[in-house]
Amino acid sequence: MIGVFTMVKLTVEMKEAFAKMKIFPVATASKDGTPNVVPIGVVELVSDDTIWITDNFMNKTLSNIRLNPKIALYVWGADIKGCYQIKGVATIKSSGKEYDEMKAKLNVKNPALPARSLIIIKITEVFECKPGPGAGAKII
Repeated sequence: MIGVFTMVKLTVEMKEAFAKMKIFPVATASKDGTPNVVPIGVVELVSDDTIWITDNFMNKTLSNIRLNPKIALYVWGADIKGCYQIKGVATIKSSGKEYDEMKAKLNVKNPALPARSLIIIKITEVFECKPGPGAGAKII
């Protein structure tokens, strides 16, 4: 049983860093803990505490989320001030208002992509990941 999670909100600095990312490393794990990391390009911060990821071609990631909804994203790059690991709890939608909104946005950008489902992440924790004495520290 997955416990209750407290949602947190990203700071202005974190949101600015997030906006500069082009490809996000996204990590999930199977029920037995086997890790999976994939590069994802269609990622959107839709509010201070919610991230949308478009599933175009996912297999293991979706399977993992169905059995273990914990997920993590890494935010870092040459043009980004700071380095953050964002953790959250994911749900999968393949219909409904949010799914339709995501699919419409994607169809404008690239109608060739299938937009099979929408992964909605509620952010639960953010950790520091740049080197130094604060590496690994929980920020929020």
